[in-house]
Amino acid sequence: MNAGSITERVYDALKRRLTGGSYRPGERLDPTTLAETLISSVTPVRDALHRLTGERLVETHPGTGFSVPHVTDADLRDLYEWSGQILTLAVRHSGPRDPTAQTDITTPRLFERIAAQSRNVEHAAAISTLNARLALARSVEPGLLDDLTEELHAMARAFAADDKDLSQLIVRYHRRRIRAAAEIVRSLYRNA
Repeated sequence: MNAGSITERVYDALKRRLTGGSYRPGERLDPTTLAETLISSVTPVRDALHRLTGERLVETHPGTGFSVPHVTDADLRDLYEWSGQILTLAVRHSGPRDPTAQTDITTPRLFERIAAQSRNVEHAAAISTLNARLALARSVEPGLLDDLTEELHAMARAFAADDKDLSQLIVRYHRRRIRAAAEIVRSLYRNA
């Protein structure tokens, strides 16, 4: 196995663990310990941690090493607001849709599909990053918010039908979560 494939394997494994909730907010990420658990040398782990720092899934401070970012109400509200703004822009700059295309009914996949229809490729890149950063918050939403399935299906139907109400549904989706941000953060730390 070459160094590039080892680094990718380590990066993918760490990203899955971070977005899957394997680490608590604020938890220190020791490269040596991670290298042992990932059956790797320390160098690919450090490379992956630096890359994940650039994606803001990990943070680093001089003298303290790497850690999982703490999440505050304000941070989460900003992420939800940013996601809503990007998706609204993506809808506004949307190209023609393939009416036969299937839409996966998960929030990340639907949002990726919406952004991918934009004529601006940066929308898709931004949503991909936001999906990763919002993965933990979305994992606790079902215990806090009701009618999530219907909300998601309504957006998927509007997207598939090229319905002009899609933008309003996206705005409502994000406003609802902005209002619940404090409760979502409390749940994140309670489950950690």
